[in-house]
This record gives sequence, structure tokens and C-alpha cells, in this order.
Amino acid sequence: MTSYTLRPEIPKEAAENLASFSDLMRRLLFYRGIVSAAAAAEFLNPKYEPHDPFLMKDMDKAVGRLIRAISSGERVAVWSDYDADGIPGAVILHDFFRRIGFDNFEVHIPHREEDGFGLNRGGVEELASRGTKLIVTVDCGIADAAEAALARELGMDVIITDHHLPNGESPPACAILNPKQADCRYPEKMLCGAAVAFKLVQGVLRENRFGLKDGVEKWFLDMVGLATLSDQVPLVGENRIFAVFGLKVLRKSPRVGFQKLLSKLRINQRFLSEDDVGFMIAPRINAASRMGVPDDAFRLLSTDSEAEAGVLADHLHHINEERKGAVASMIKEIKKIIADRYGTGREKKVIVAGSPKWRPSLLGLVAGYIAEEHSCPVFLWGRGGEINLKGSCRSGGRVDVVALMERARGVFLDFGGHQMAGGFSVSYEKVHLLEGELSRAYGAGGGENFAGDDPGGALADYSLAIDDISFDLWRDIEKLAPFGVGNPKPIFILNEVLVDSVGRFGRENNHLRLSFRRSDGGTVTAVAFFALPKDFGGVQAGQKINLAATLERSFFRGEPELRLRIVELF
Repeated sequence: MTSYTLRPEIPKEAAENLASFSDLMRRLLFYRGIVSAAAAAEFLNPKYEPHDPFLMKDMDKAVGRLIRAISSGERVAVWSDYDADGIPGAVILHDFFRRIGFDNFEVHIPHREEDGFGLNRGGVEELASRGTKLIVTVDCGIADAAEAALARELGMDVIITDHHLPNGESPPACAILNPKQADCRYPEKMLCGAAVAFKLVQGVLRENRFGLKDGVEKWFLDMVGLATLSDQVPLVGENRIFAVFGLKVLRKSPRVGFQKLLSKLRINQRFLSEDDVGFMIAPRINAASRMGVPDDAFRLLSTDSEAEAGVLADHLHHINEERKGAVASMIKEIKKIIADRYGTGREKKVIVAGSPKWRPSLLGLVAGYIAEEHSCPVFLWGRGGEINLKGSCRSGGRVDVVALMERARGVFLDFGGHQMAGGFSVSYEKVHLLEGELSRAYGAGGGENFAGDDPGGALADYSLAIDDISFDLWRDIEKLAPFGVGNPKPIFILNEVLVDSVGRFGRENNHLRLSFRRSDGGTVTAVAFFALPKDFGGVQAGQKINLAATLERSFFRGEPELRLRIVELF
């Protein structure tokens, strides 16, 4: 159980610069790196002023090649990743082509387990056989030099739009749009993949509107916002613009598939939040590829048919339930392995487990759960349709997993990712060496904290009393939304609060609800999902507790309700 302490008082100069704001807002702004009234105004009232797309390296080449393909009627293939970043990006290009009346294109989304991530030889050859002259990737391609070379040999050009870190040889593409390229001067380096695809559309429309009215492309921001919120990029700078305005468009989006899915989930589109996107929408898009049907998620977001939209919304919801059951079963199995192998109460530096029976597409979710529970890096492997084994890893909060794999690179066939999460493949002959090599790498310095990690960890932003919970308070906090990486939800401390009642809720009674009395006789509710009283030391009615929590607005019963989301009791 973690004890939370308040962040230190902000410096006097910052307090004076932000004097027009309440004490709470001054603290929240300061601890987001905002120390002047001008910066605060820009953050709290973002304007739709995205960066010039032509600041991105190769944008002129990409725009010129795509305009030539459209104007001459060449066959174009959009090759996207299969997740909740790549699929919305593919929808952006699909919608753009349809709006300008260009029909000679197809969208290709690889099968997660059979084809793997990025371009693959079989898919490239298949597109060539259908007369494709230009491939435009979305959220992939930067590491696929051999496949891009094959495309060129087969008479196809490739435009790569990606946001992953370049790793080794640069693909022989006619244009590479990726702000993470070392010599790219685009100001926002942390765009998601769909946002890079959107920048390409912006660039094309700067040169040739193809009959579209000015500003029509803003309707594509629903998919940019969906991907930005799903892919967990930092919600600052241009990403904050895309998240804010993306949510605005999502709340008005006429997409019938999206509306059907919201209806299925009982989410009011008017009040759609970043939590709805991150915890309800994105998992169902990702479930499509994890369960082998990525095209269904693309069709849901791009269809104009009410009937098809209804069928697909039901299907995605159903396969997400299947996915949850498979993940729960795998977690149970892995917990037993950990208990048998590592024992209880023992500090774990790196956890490694695997089975040829485990589906690689689910391992990232499971690794994330186990890593969070044990606060250490977790590497899990399984077997899909290939000879070699595939795996996923998660950081556990502080360890850079890519740096760790780099130090143990001899055991891997290949690997990639970023500080918090990654993927890898390993041969049957070397999988038994995986745990030893990763433990050695950790001990040799591969387990260092990654840059940007907050050593303070258990810090809260502000102290509140139960009577302080009000819609006035919410309206202040809401100005900072949407929340996510780089702009976390404020954490509040409530000291010595008396628990009025303890209950459970949910279809399986597996969520915890605490209630507290206000001085005016009303109640304030605090909830924790997938938690029981025993998870918080056996909390019971009549007990005084210290509570760390975030504040949220719920529309579960149709009416707005303020409640606390429990972070910790201590």
C-alpha cells in the first residue's frame, strides 16, 4: 500500500505569474510545466493551428507522388497497421479518396499472427499482382527495407507514413514521412501514426483541393483524435490540439458504425470522454486484430450502411468479450507459473514466461497486467502461425525494455518498441536462454530508470475535503482535459474521511463502491474497478481512511454524477 504526499508549494514567481487562477489551478498548471499566464491561456484554450505539414521531411515528395497517382488513376494500396492507431489512419485515407471521387484504391490490413507487423513479402507480391502502382503505409513501414525494395522491384512505389523509431537501414521508398527521423525538422516528434497520415492529407489539399471545400478535412479529426487518445502519445503540443478537437468531432461524428458501437456500450456520444475512448472504444478496435478479424474494425469505422454497422458493432463487442475471457484465463495460468517459479514475497527483477499454446496477439495485454502487479519488466512468449516464437514485453513503470533487449540482443531474432512496451521474436533453440540473458542484462545496467521517470511516484496534487467535491471544482479540472500521457489526471488527497458504507457493483459484483457523507446530508461516491474491500486492507463502514483519488464525471445512469476514482487508500 502506497502512501501519498502532496507536491511541494509552487515557487513564488510562478504563483505571481499565474495569480489570475485559483490556488488549485496554479498548482495543476505549474506541475504541467506551465509557468506564465500566456502559456496557461494557450494550454487551456487551444486553437486549431496545426503545424505546416511541409515542415516534415519528404512531404513534398509524398504529396507530389500521391497527387500524380490520383490524377492519372493509378491503383493505390493503403497498407495500415492493425491496431487502434493504424486502422483509424487507414479510415482517414479511405475517406479522403472517397470524398474526392478517387475509387482505384484498396485498404490492406495484415493478419496480426499470420502476417506480423508491417510490410510482408506475400502481401507485397499480392498487391503487385492486382496492378498496384503505389503503396501508402500507415503506422508502419519504417523498419521494412527488404519489403520496400521488393515493392520497387515489382514496379511499385512506396510512401511510408510512420511514427516508430527508425531502426537500422532506411527503406528505399519514394518518400518517408516520420517526424522521428534524425534530420526531420517537424516540431512535433511524438505524433501517432494516424496523425502522420492526416498530415499527408493536409499536404495534398494544400497543393490540390480536388474540388473539396476549405476545412472539409476537419471531419477526419475524429479518427486522428481516436488514434491519438488510443496510442498513448503525450497529450501536449500538437497532440493536445488533435486530442481536443478530435474529441469535439467524435462527439458529433456521423459515422454510423461508431454511433452503433456507442449505443451498444451505452455511451452518450454528446459527452464522450477520453476514458470512453481509451477503455471502451480502443479495446474493441484492437480486439478485432487480436481475434483475427482486423478488417471488421476498419469496416465498422468506414461503412455507410446502417445494417452492416449494427452487425459489426455487435460482432466487435462479442469478440472483445471473448478476448477478455482468453486474457483472464492466461493471467490465471501465468500467476501460477510465477508463484511456482519465483515464490511469494521475493523481489522480481525480470519475469519471463511462455508457452507454445499462448496466442501472441494477447500477450501484450497480459504482460501489461503482470508488469503493473509486480512493478518489474515482464517478457511473455507464445507461438502463432510461424516457426519461431513471438512475444511481448512491458516495462512495469521504470525500466526501458528496449534498452534491456539491446543489452541482451544476442538471444533475440529481432525486437523493437519503445521504453514502456515492445515486441520480440526468439527461436526455439534460444528461448530457454531468455530469462538468464535478460537477468544478466538487467544486472549489467540495463535496468536503469528511463528518462522522464518520476522518482517521486506517490505524489498528489492537492488536498480536498468531502465537501469540496462539486461541479464548480469539476469545471475547473475539466479545463485541463483531455487527460493522458504527459497530462495526467490530477490526484487528490482526502485525509481522515469517514466511510459511510461499503458495497459492490457490476454484473459480477466485482467492483468496489465506497460512500461518504457531506455536511449537508448528501453523499459522495468513490469507486475502484475490479477491486474488493480486501484489496484495500479490508476497508469497512465506520472506518476513517486517507484516500488518494481522481475526480470524474459519470453518465452511467443517464444523469451527470461526480464521483471519485480510487487510486489508493492509506
